[in-house]
This record gives sequence, C-alpha cells and structure tokens, in this order.
Amino acid sequence: MHPLETAVQPQGLRRVAIDPVSRVEGHGKVTILLDAENRVQQVRLHIVEFRGFEKFIEGRPYWEVPVMVQRLCGICPVSHHLAATKAFDRVVGAMPATATAEKIRRLMHYGQVMQSHALHFFHLSSPDLLFGFDSEVNRRNIVGVAAAHPDLARKGVLLRKFGQEVIRATAGKRVHGTGSVPGGVNKHVSQEDRSLLQRDVRQMKAWAQDAVDVARLLHAQNPVLYESFGSFRSNMLSLVRTDGAMDLYDGVIRARDASGAVIVDGVSDQSYLDLIEEEVKPWTYMKFPFLRRLGREAGWYRVGPLARVQNCDFIPSPLAEARRREFIDWGRGEPVHATLAYHWARMIELLHCIEVIADLLDDPDILCGERMAGGVRQRSGVGVIEAPRGTLIHHYEVGDDDLVTMCNLIVSTTHNNQAMNEAVRSVARDHLDGHELTEGLLNHIEVAIRAYDPCLSCATHALGQMPLDVALVGADGALRDRVLRSQDGSFLHDLNAPVGLPA
Repeated sequence: MHPLETAVQPQGLRRVAIDPVSRVEGHGKVTILLDAENRVQQVRLHIVEFRGFEKFIEGRPYWEVPVMVQRLCGICPVSHHLAATKAFDRVVGAMPATATAEKIRRLMHYGQVMQSHALHFFHLSSPDLLFGFDSEVNRRNIVGVAAAHPDLARKGVLLRKFGQEVIRATAGKRVHGTGSVPGGVNKHVSQEDRSLLQRDVRQMKAWAQDAVDVARLLHAQNPVLYESFGSFRSNMLSLVRTDGAMDLYDGVIRARDASGAVIVDGVSDQSYLDLIEEEVKPWTYMKFPFLRRLGREAGWYRVGPLARVQNCDFIPSPLAEARRREFIDWGRGEPVHATLAYHWARMIELLHCIEVIADLLDDPDILCGERMAGGVRQRSGVGVIEAPRGTLIHHYEVGDDDLVTMCNLIVSTTHNNQAMNEAVRSVARDHLDGHELTEGLLNHIEVAIRAYDPCLSCATHALGQMPLDVALVGADGALRDRVLRSQDGSFLHDLNAPVGLPA
C-alpha cells in the first residue's frame, strides 16, 4: 500500500477536493488530505463516471460492435473501432488481413493518432506550457493561444484537420466512421482523396517538425521545472514491432523497468491475461492494472508517448527517429520519467505519424486490391492497438449464434491510472504544503493530470472553463475556506456560497 493511502479519511485531517478536473475528456476529481501542519497525507484521483460498455455490448451481434464501441469516445473513436475490428478478425478467421486492408487501416489509425496529438498539445496543454501554470485564467485557453501565438495556433488547427481528413478518406467520415469491418475494410481510398491529401503532406511534415521544436524548446527554457514537476520512476509498457521498432497499429507487448531493463518482451496480444491483472479499489470506477509477475505494489506501469518512444529500439521513420535520439540523450543515459516530457514525446509521435501517412499515400494498394479475408471461425479474439493515450485492449467472446457473450476492455487511461495518482501526489507534496488555495495552485495539480491526455470516460473535449468548487474543511467539520471558479473563468473565495458548482 502506498504511504499516502493508509486511511480513507482519518480523524484530524483536512480534505481538499478538486471537482471536476478541467480540460480533460470526461469527469474526475482529486481529493487531498492534509494534517495540522499542512503536510500531504493522501492524494487520490477519483473517476466518478460509469459507462457500462462491457455489459451492454453483451448480446449484440459481433459485426455491430466495431461501430458501437466508437461511442466510448468522440476524440479517439478510430482506436476503439480498430481494436474491436482486430479482435473480430480472429473470430471470423481473417488472420492475417489482406495487404490492402492492413494498409488502409494503418492509414486510418495514424491519421487518428495525428489529429488527437495535435488537439491535445495545441488546444488543451499549450495554454499552460506557453503562459505558465499560474497565468491569468481568462488567457489560459486556446483562444488566448490564438491571440498571442496566431501562427502556432493555426498550425495546430490545420495539423488536426489533416488527420481528420485522413480518417474521412479511410473510414467514410471524420467521427464514428464504418470503414473497418471484421475481416477487412469496406472501401478503398479514392484517387481524388489520395491526391488531395498528398498535396498537403509536405507542409504537414514541416509543421510537425516545428511542433517538436516547440516542445523541445519549452523543456530547454526551464529544465528544472520540466525534470521535476510530477516526476517519479515507473515501469513502461507498449507494443513494439517484432524487430523492436515502434508500431502503433500492431506488434508484441514489451515492458521495461524504471532503469530501462526489459522485463518482458515478445508477448502475444492474445496472451495479455497472462501478463496483466487488474485491481479494483472502492474509491474509483477505474481499475488499476499491473504486471502479474511483479505484483500489485511493484507491477504498475505507464503507457502512451513517454513509454513508447523509450520502450522501442527505434522509430521506423527518419525524421522522427532523429528527434527520438535527441529525446533519449536528454535523459543522460537514464530513462526519462518526467511527467511533462509526455508533451515532447507526443510531438515526436505526431511527426512519425505524418511520415507514415506520406508513405502509405504513395502505396498503390490503398486504391485497389482485395479488401476482405476469411477463414476458420473462432469463439474469441483479442485486439490490441496503440491508441493516442497508450495501449488499448479489446477482448471478446462470441457464441455460435454470432452474439457477443463477453467483453473486456482495458483502455489507455486505465493503464495510466496509478501513474496519474503518483503524479498528483508528487505535485501536491511539492506545491500545496503551506500555501493558500488559489486557482493557479489548483491548476498545477490539473496540469499533471493533463500531461497524460486522459480520457476519463472517453468523452468529448470542451472549449472554455469548467466550473470548479473547492472546499477546505477542518478536522471538526467546519468550513475553513471555499474557492469557486465560474464558467467565465472568474475566481473568488466565498464561505457563504450555496452548495453546488458555480454557474
């Protein structure tokens, strides 16, 4: 048990709640327990929503599921779409998929990762990184970025738009498409769409390199902050290609320890249950995965860009690999564990995505060729893919009547659950003790969570300020302080405000 989790709310501690966390997907809250000397005794990130997808998918025909599961998320639906399809490829015996189907799916997926990374970095995180965690709340948003850095904001918008157009050309529409089906794909890429995308590839590649430069420069300008903020050591897990290369669509599972030594390698995605176990805790709806061989206490890990760029042996595209080497050198011989380094790694992946997209657009197989495969029917299948936020696992069992009898999903943010809690604890210890509650202080805690680009309920992003109500309660139950933030960004202390979130 972590030292900060020794009690739920023991007598004599004060409780601070951040509810909800803003500028993330879905709803969550943070609770912090302080002793009489304002020392942090417990910090927890609570996921307070329950979606139930694993249950209501049961009883549905398997061919409906790749479209249904996209409703988990409006930002990364393609990841769920493809993970489910890959699982049902095994059910229908379509292993391997045809060359045309795999290339079109890869194009779809790399477009998805590209647009999601652009959205997170430029829209959700850049306000904190460019203006500072304590900057004016009314400025700290994408509108403020557009006013102060119009060229940067424009590049971010158009990079995301390009990724969405790749999705449209392969899936049929930008959100909740139907292009990938069990056994293959239902359409080729049209010559017209390919020509339109090829026209902008060179510009996108240049802008992606600019984005890596921005992220790297932010680290170089304030190395102490970027190396220490929310930093802690952890294991890392991701898919890699069989030769050790980064692969966001397919591969085998590899995990490294905090020193960079390989723990497991070459594990088949179909054997994930032999590798990973999930722990349930009573104070959150999100589970805590860990590596079985290391146990609950030592086996938790991080996934996503920070893990992927260090877990692989190389990135199989020249521009991104050169930038990955710069990132690795920044660690001075040790793995990089800084939470804010997620942003730099994320932009390296964005660059890799556009390089892969450029190569796939030049491949004639996406225009023609066999779209579907088939074979001996199976009762179950597992599909694993590297979603923007990390490793995504879909596991299904199907009866003889073609109806789903079991569904198990481990989404990327679930893998990162323990890591996000560790990040929040680290920031709370370093920045909360002995300080008056301020909006900027609360934002420090949220910045640590945002670095993981969490999809707390696979919900959509929102532009603007989410209302916030934080209460500081003494051990005797008396209200000591009350901080409210309204939707327009105004911030005030008010002990007499009515209970509930500010309008």
